Formats: sequence, C-alpha cells, structure tokens
Amino acid sequence: MKRLLLIIVFSISIISVKAQTIRNTKTSSQIWAGYFNQSRISKRWGFWLDAQIRTTDNFVDSMVSLVFRPGLTYYFNDNNRATAGYAYMIHYPANNPGTISQPEHRFWQQFQWSINTKKARITQRIRLEERFRRKFESANELANDYYFNYRIRLNLAMQIPLLGNAYKKGSLSALISDEVMINFGKQVVYNYFDQNRFLVGFNYYTDDNNTIFLGYMHQFQQLATGNDYLQMNVIRLIYTQNLDFRKSENRQ
Repeated sequence: MKRLLLIIVFSISIISVKAQTIRNTKTSSQIWAGYFNQSRISKRWGFWLDAQIRTTDNFVDSMVSLVFRPGLTYYFNDNNRATAGYAYMIHYPANNPGTISQPEHRFWQQFQWSINTKKARITQRIRLEERFRRKFESANELANDYYFNYRIRLNLAMQIPLLGNAYKKGSLSALISDEVMINFGKQVVYNYFDQNRFLVGFNYYTDDNNTIFLGYMHQFQQLATGNDYLQMNVIRLIYTQNLDFRKSENRQ
C-alpha cells in the first residue's frame, strides 16, 4: 500500500509538470495562513480541526477562500489513524465576473500513517472528499442547485530534523511534501486531474506540541474547461498543535 501510494504520487506529479507547458496558464501570488490541530483524548479517539484564510493579488489585496474543517479521529495505534469530518468553505470570485462568493459543503474521510526514524519522519495520507458547490444563477446570484464531484487526495510528506533535539522545544526541521488531487464523478468532464501542490519549508517547535511552519508552495491546477490552468506561488504560514489529553498511565 505504501509503495503504491509513492508510485501514484510520483507518476501523477510528472504528468502535472508536463501539463504546465500547455498554454492558457494564469499565474497568481497568494498567502495561506492557517491553524491545524490533531489532538488525542483517549487511546482510540481524538479530533481534527483546521481553519484557514487565503488571500491573493499582490499576496494580500483580495480574498481567495475561507476554510473551516473539523473531524473525528480513530487511532489504530500511535502511527496509524483514520479521520472523518465535514468542511465548510467560501470561495471568493476570481475568474467569475460577478462579486458574489460561492459556498461549498464538503464531507471527507482519510487514512494517515507515519514512519519515524532517527533521520526523518515520513507521513502519508489518502483522503476522499464529497464536494457540494453552489451553482450560479447569474454573475451576482446563486442558484439553489449544487455542483457535485468526488476528489481523492494523495499526500506524501517528509520532515528532517536540522537543529536541536528532534521534534522538541527549540528544534528546527525541514519539511517537504507533495499532494496530488484527482476528480471523479458524473459532472467531471475535462479536469480529472485537479491539481498538484508541492510544498517546502521549515517547522520551528515552540514546545514539544506546538509548531510554526513557514514555507513556499507551488500549486498547479487544471480548471473545469480542460484547457485553462492556474499556477500559484503561495506563501504558507501554519500554526500546528498536537495535543494529548490522556492521563500518563493511559498512554501505553
């Protein structure tokens, strides 16, 4: 399973790079700031929460989207977990000539596993999403109906300690990841390949459970028309908490 995921991510990443030579590609610069929380409340259960704000046009002149994504996590063990949740998103107009924003309701399920060694921490994740996005009646009016499609996301990340006691207070780590997203469903016609996100940056541990990440992400996305693409240069700033509310005697 792990090798299959590596092969899929690598293969589709090559396809996305080749696709970037196609014309009709627009470029933008964005900032994504977010809060992430993966906390454990018992041996088997925990929760997920992330909230993000995304801006564009000279990085900060306009809004792109808002994200609020809670979830419930089941822990098979310390390194393997499954999460299911709901996300609410607001997409602000970019190519749409109107001024109205587009809400999206998204249900999601994922499986995440990690490998820890002395030299690196590797995390792999596969996520399935069911996306309901409001249709437009006109440029400035939402319809009552929804666009619907499934999307599968394959993510591979590696964190490499650089300074200090690895993953402890005051330490610094390099992080590199790649995520490939594939659309499917009856309403998907041209853009089965949705996007690829390549991320690189640094994690600073303010303490053993809290990190601040600053990095650069290159995002390449195919639009629903099939021959139009977006290429985004993104600065990402993320505050992450990984909390454990179990009593010490229950952590074995």
